[in-house]
Amino acid sequence: MGFDLSELMMIMVVALIVIGPERLPKVARTMGLLYGRAQRYVNGVKADITRDLAVEEYRQLQQKIQAEAQALQQTVQQTGQTVDQQVQKLNRAVANNVSGPITVTAQTLNEEQSRVSSQSLGTEQPLVSEHSSVAESPVQVKS
Repeated sequence: MGFDLSELMMIMVVALIVIGPERLPKVARTMGLLYGRAQRYVNGVKADITRDLAVEEYRQLQQKIQAEAQALQQTVQQTGQTVDQQVQKLNRAVANNVSGPITVTAQTLNEEQSRVSSQSLGTEQPLVSEHSSVAESPVQVKS
């Protein structure tokens, strides 16, 4: 809302004629107060909108973090189950006292972890990889 100097002078002359010189200062003061209130009200509304947007962004961020935490928790549980299964297989092999080495490498564990991770993402891989099969023999762990 911009007024040129000539428009402002015209408004002041009309106000002086219509309102009169005695009441003009009081009306000007009242108009100034009303204008200040209007500005404070608009600023308050702007602040409320900004605050509401920030709260909504916080909620969306919180939901995203919760979803990622749940996915991580599922991956950890699946990896733990896979490790437990491998340990059980190794324990059974040791308990059976079968001769010949069983080789479990870090690569085997990494492949199992990758398989579990990809299953949690919806891609399918065989349940047992060629490196994770257990031969019937005593256990040797290679790093």
